[in-house]
Amino acid sequence: MTTTDIPRPADVGPKRSVSKKPPRKTATGGLRQAVSATTLLWIMACLYGFPLLWFILSSFKPASDLFSYPLTLVPHNPTLSGFKAAWDSANFSQYFINTALVCVITTILTVGVSCCTGYALAKYDNRWLKAFFLCILATTMLPGEVMLAPSFLVVRDLGLYNSFAGIILPAVLTATGCFMFRQFFLTVPDELVEAARIDGAKELSIFLRIMVPISRPIMLTLAILSFQWRWNDYIWPLLMLNDPNKFTVQIGIQSIVGAENINWSVLLGASVISMIPLIAIFLVFQRYVMSADINAGLKD
Repeated sequence: MTTTDIPRPADVGPKRSVSKKPPRKTATGGLRQAVSATTLLWIMACLYGFPLLWFILSSFKPASDLFSYPLTLVPHNPTLSGFKAAWDSANFSQYFINTALVCVITTILTVGVSCCTGYALAKYDNRWLKAFFLCILATTMLPGEVMLAPSFLVVRDLGLYNSFAGIILPAVLTATGCFMFRQFFLTVPDELVEAARIDGAKELSIFLRIMVPISRPIMLTLAILSFQWRWNDYIWPLLMLNDPNKFTVQIGIQSIVGAENINWSVLLGASVISMIPLIAIFLVFQRYVMSADINAGLKD
């Protein structure tokens, strides 16, 4: 009887090469970069926040302690006399109503007009629209002071001098708002619009039911910025208004400044009071400013 040797599995197939895994990189480098970036951000936050903190805490100091030596950050005898004197010395309640009316109307019109303009500039291919967009961008290359005189003449000739409409209408169309919406709508896939058109949706329906909802983060961001711009606006309302009953908050603060001396305690209190609505608006709407899923409704 003859016997045959059965080869072992190791002898049949080719030899497997054992690959050595590269050593894992340590996380020391990434941790060092994160720590350095965080430290830099904290330094910048302190540089920006310290003057603001000093300004707010100084509003609680009596007038005699504002320039006392040595200077102190925390008031020794905090008082609200500056706030009370500021509120009583000027018609702040009327100023707040006037400014809130101007800011709300201007913000709504600015967001609506900018959204429509940005959508047209992004989704419609027309040479006149491109020329119009260049004209809008050209306004950002001019200082605001250069536009004051012609804007004033136009508003005066329209019969809008010394009225809220004269403050609101010139501020409706902003280059920043149009640019923000245009850049956002350029990132929206054209397939989303084409799919809606195939389903029989009209252009107005596409804009109102698809584009407006997904652009909510941009709308809220522009709304916050527009409200802030109009609330802090000083030069244009000062040129347009001469009726004290129509003055805005910033003009009211300026009226506190005397011709020969300045009551810094009252001025600081009035300035802090004017900041409260802006801080409240930012805290309320900040959580809504988030990224949107512009690919919703599209198949991969």
